[in-house]
Amino acid sequence: MLKTISRRALLAGSALSYSRILGANERVNAGLIGCGNLGMRHLRIYMKPMLDEGTMRVAAISDIYTEAKKRAQAQAKLETKDVHHDYHELLARKDIDAVYVVTPEHWHHRMAMDALKAGKDVYLEKPMTYTIEQSKDIVNEVKRTNRVLQVGAQWVSDPRYSQAREIIEKGWIGKVLWAQSTYSMNSVYGVWQYEIEKEANAQTVDWPRFLGSAPKRPFSGERYFRWRKYWDYSNGMVADFFYHRMAPLLSTLGGRFPQLVSAHGGVYIWKERETPDTFSMTSEYDSFYVNISSSAASAGPEKTHLPAIYGHEASIVFQNGYITVTPDSQFKKKFVEKTGSAELKIEAPVKDLNAIRINHARNFLDCMHSRKQPVLHAELAYQTMVAIKLAADSYRQRKMFAFDPKTERIVKEAPPREGFEGSGENYPEKN
Repeated sequence: MLKTISRRALLAGSALSYSRILGANERVNAGLIGCGNLGMRHLRIYMKPMLDEGTMRVAAISDIYTEAKKRAQAQAKLETKDVHHDYHELLARKDIDAVYVVTPEHWHHRMAMDALKAGKDVYLEKPMTYTIEQSKDIVNEVKRTNRVLQVGAQWVSDPRYSQAREIIEKGWIGKVLWAQSTYSMNSVYGVWQYEIEKEANAQTVDWPRFLGSAPKRPFSGERYFRWRKYWDYSNGMVADFFYHRMAPLLSTLGGRFPQLVSAHGGVYIWKERETPDTFSMTSEYDSFYVNISSSAASAGPEKTHLPAIYGHEASIVFQNGYITVTPDSQFKKKFVEKTGSAELKIEAPVKDLNAIRINHARNFLDCMHSRKQPVLHAELAYQTMVAIKLAADSYRQRKMFAFDPKTERIVKEAPPREGFEGSGENYPEKN
């Protein structure tokens, strides 16, 4: 009697046989899942130096949109047999060492978990997942399978942040108090107004696969190409822009979970959306807090609200291509004794934005050979995701969220601050 085995069982049962240890100079065969706007940027820009030098080869692609498949196939110079509609078929291939997941975020968890179980190393675009629980799942699966996973918030590879970390570790700014950042722009098209291609319809797009676990809806080109505007598929600006800012700051300040998170904002200008166009979050940690404020309708913050880390004795400000370290007046003498200068300006060894993105991809490739942790490994990505998701939920529910780093759970009610005994009776009455 012929026994039928499901694709999921096939992947789970043969994962170990599909894993292989790469030689020091052996070429990595990669598969790309998701060949849209960002997926094509990986092919054309971020992977290109490694493809040109022969250290990486894109051996297969997968997408659910006919036109996207055609573009990616031409760019990667693949035969028809290497173009897959069902990503499970790509994962089942023995010649694939690594998988790039560049899809809407409501698919990140399932695809990453399937790839890890299939014995593949994973480059997972930011945000890590759609929910906190999903990120924790991936952390546990990375540990279980001993695979390499890098999350694609590329500014963690910006050398300015590692330079800042060294300065903090040397004690030059004293105790860290808080950090700030922004990711802002102003476009007449609004953010994420990607072109809705005329070739896209219910015949050329596998709409049920796109929806996946999301609520069922009729085909919509608007939702397919501009999915970050809708809560069904994305946590919006905070998951896209803020993840790019929070992850580098946590890599600098030391990865950890937040304790309190709150958020504010709204749909102020670009009305045809659900997720906000202007947003602010504050994430409180054990001994400092991080504030990130951004807008898709104002470019001003990029000039006036520079990323910075404020210490008790000095501050680090992230400028275009360099950082400055400036002491507060009462600590100038101490600062000079430590550093030999009244103020520091430290140039970044790499300034080009695409070069930084490429270095992030190269770090993943290097770790595949060394089996070391990449710069944005699963644990740090999970810690970042907790702050990001709690901020999205804070905005949507109009409430502050408390998180217990020990149990890694949301706390129903945060305890009052030390020294606070009650409510109104602690305040003097007005005469």
